[in-house]
Amino acid sequence: MTDLLDQGSAWLEGQRKKHATRDVTYRRGAEAVVVKATIGRTVFEQDDGAGVIIRTQVRDYLIDAADLVLNGQHALPEKGDRIEETDAGKKFVYEVLPLGSEPHWRYSDPYRRTLRIHTKLIAMEEA
Repeated sequence: MTDLLDQGSAWLEGQRKKHATRDVTYRRGAEAVVVKATIGRTVFEQDDGAGVIIRTQVRDYLIDAADLVLNGQHALPEKGDRIEETDAGKKFVYEVLPLGSEPHWRYSDPYRRTLRIHTKLIAMEEA
């Protein structure tokens, strides 16, 4: 029997990639690949133990897992990888970072098609 939820998820992923993405460069050392990414955000909250809630907002990139190919191999995000995005004549460089006890990426869907990668802005330059 066909899994209709799997088919629906694949269709939605195709629509996201077709209509809600921009090209970004994913870089690990000397290796780089241009991928289509949807921009998102995640807000983390942590109690500092003294009753103060610390909120951290990070920029997320949603990328088709099949598109993240480095050195001819499918890859998963690693701490220290970089994502470069050009917008309004500026180049923004984000680094993949773990946030406290939180992982630096996760699958964004139950079928493991989409990676949600948490990043932090580390540089901004003229494009």
